[in-house]
Amino acid sequence: MATGLLTSEQAERIETTCRTAIGDSLRSITYFTRDDYEQVYLRDDLERDADLSTFIGHEWRGFKTAQTAYEGTELGDYNYTIRVFDNGFLIRVTTDREGVFVTTDGLTVKDFEEVATALNSFLGEREVR
Repeated sequence: MATGLLTSEQAERIETTCRTAIGDSLRSITYFTRDDYEQVYLRDDLERDADLSTFIGHEWRGFKTAQTAYEGTELGDYNYTIRVFDNGFLIRVTTDREGVFVTTDGLTVKDFEEVATALNSFLGEREVR
């Protein structure tokens, strides 16, 4: 669902970032704001039947809840979320204005850290503008 939230260059950068860190385990990439989303990538062998608007609502609320709940704790600042499912994983990287969630097949924690760091960098650059 192209909504014009990202330029083609920004969408390509997100996809390249994720593909570099995740490789063939990458399933999908969705960029989102509180009000809208754009599916940047969906692997060819997957169906386009996910209810992304429901996912976005849940991931946005989940980010705000986690950020508030852990603010000021000894754990430090909230960085990202990994969700584990029977058929894959979801990693969510979010700022106060926007976020990206990526679904994958199996990965290591190091792989998740690498993609989260790269996506945080991308989102941080957009915040400055």
